[in-house]
Amino acid sequence: MAVNTKIALVTGGSRGLGKNMALAIAKKGINVILTYNSKKEEAEDTVKEIESLGQKAVAIQLNVAEAGSFDSFFEEVKTALKNTFSTDKFDFLVNNAGIGIHKPYIETTEADFDELSNIQLKGPFFLTQKALAIMNDGGGIVNISTGLARFSFPGYSAYASMKGGIETLTKYQAKELGERKIKVNVVAPGAIETDFGHGAVRDNEQLNQHIASLTALGRVGLPDDIGGVVAFLCTEDARWVNAQRIEVSGGINL
Repeated sequence: MAVNTKIALVTGGSRGLGKNMALAIAKKGINVILTYNSKKEEAEDTVKEIESLGQKAVAIQLNVAEAGSFDSFFEEVKTALKNTFSTDKFDFLVNNAGIGIHKPYIETTEADFDELSNIQLKGPFFLTQKALAIMNDGGGIVNISTGLARFSFPGYSAYASMKGGIETLTKYQAKELGERKIKVNVVAPGAIETDFGHGAVRDNEQLNQHIASLTALGRVGLPDDIGGVVAFLCTEDARWVNAQRIEVSGGINL
C-alpha cells in the first residue's frame, strides 16, 4: 500500500469547523498545515490531535484580512514544507477562515462590509492566488460558502453577499486552473452548532429550534457533519468532482 504523502493547508483550522475539517482530512491519511489567527494554544492542541492520528501537522499564524501579510506567510509555509514534510509543495487548500456579522441590512455599516469583504472574499481570492506557486498540479481547492447564499435569513446580507462572490469565484478558478488539473469546489454548510457568530445557533435555543423546524432532517448541523465532506474532496475518490457547490445543510428551506 502506497504511503499518502499529500498535504492540505486549512485556514482557520484551530477551532470550530476548521478543526473538524483538519482532523477529518488527517483521518484520510493526509498531512496538515493549519492556520490560526490568535488562538495559538488551540492550534497547537489540534496539531497534537492530528499527530496522534499518525499524520504530520504544523500550525502557522495568519490573519486572512491582511492580504499584505500573505507573502511572509507563504515564506513560513515553505519553511514548514521543507523542515516538517521534506518537500516544497502542498496539494490541497481549504479556505475556511472567517467570521460572521449578524446585522439587519439597514444597520450594516461600511466598516462591517469592509471587514467581511477582506476576510471572506478578498482574503481567499489573493491567498489562493499566491498559494498556487507552491501547489502541486492535480491537487484541489475547497472554498467554504454558506446555505445563506441560496436562501435568505434576515441579518446576513453582507456575509451572504461575500459568499455569493466565493461561489462565483469557484467556477472561474475551476475553469482557469483546469489546465493544471487542480479541482475547485465549494462546500456550503447550513447552520452549525459552533462558537461562530458568538455561538448563536448553539446557544440560542429558540433559534436552534426554529432552524431545526426548517430542516428536512429535523435538527441543526454539527461540526462532524461538515468535516468529512471537505475531507472527501481532498481524496482520489473525488477526482472527477469539479466546479460543484455541495450544500451540507440537512435539507433546509427546501
